[in-house]
Amino acid sequence: MQVVLAQPRGFCAGVIRAIDIVERALERHGAPVYVRHEIVHNQHVVESLRAKGARFVEDLAEVPAGSLTIFSAHGVSLAVEREAEARELRVIDATCPLVSKVHLEGKRYVAQGRTVILIGHAGHAEVEGTLGQIPGHTYLVSSVDDVKALPLAPDTPIAYVTQTTLSVDDTRCVIGALKGRFADIVGPETKDICYATQNRQAAVRELAKVADLILVVGSPNSSNSNRLREIGEELGVPSYLVPDEHAINPAWLVGCGVVGVTAGASAPEVLVDGVVAALRRLAPIDLSTLPGIVEEVQFRLPETLA
Repeated sequence: MQVVLAQPRGFCAGVIRAIDIVERALERHGAPVYVRHEIVHNQHVVESLRAKGARFVEDLAEVPAGSLTIFSAHGVSLAVEREAEARELRVIDATCPLVSKVHLEGKRYVAQGRTVILIGHAGHAEVEGTLGQIPGHTYLVSSVDDVKALPLAPDTPIAYVTQTTLSVDDTRCVIGALKGRFADIVGPETKDICYATQNRQAAVRELAKVADLILVVGSPNSSNSNRLREIGEELGVPSYLVPDEHAINPAWLVGCGVVGVTAGASAPEVLVDGVVAALRRLAPIDLSTLPGIVEEVQFRLPETLA
């Protein structure tokens, strides 16, 4: 059996920065360090940091007053920031710089007098944070049908921003629907979708050209990992999201000559290694990696930890 790895795959710069922030905070300040929401959407990463002394909470009310608190890579709303300040929490912000960029864009569009529309998935931590960062009412859409249902006049001055982990193709369709409905509209096209998300989506498209089956390593609550699986399926290749090697069903592999493997931006390479090892236990394999982009992007740590 041939096993072909996508390139690039796995951790992006924003995820590396967020994990580094938690680890450095633990080294510098000692345990416990409180983290609002999962620092990134990967259970392996969360459990590893929990073992080192990180405590993950969904509500700041769970954090003792004055404690060191880290905001996750997905970002938080202004209301959460104000609550942290009121409770005198010592805050380190691990929001991905590309998510922060979307927040700034939304605020700039509001200042221009435009109604802002956020393209994204309801309930996702990044979307909740972005909605809470942009002043006034922001409309959330995730599909062409949502665009049709917007209670806005065609001459309304519109601006749109996007969640950073969406499918590029799906987002283009929604943007096209917005442009078809509103005459006065501005936005960043698909540039708000982060470079790592776009690179991994392009890589899985290349993988689909050669693979009989695609395994996407990532957690079920990881938006960008789910998009990779969906793209493989859309291209006609059976694709499965696997949190780790234990989720592999040997029945999937029957009759497969080439198995493609990729990983979402929040999945560590050790999980990919585990999947490859599991495949090797099932059959002799020939392992290779597709040519692709080598990412060299790095994000600075906050000054308090640099």
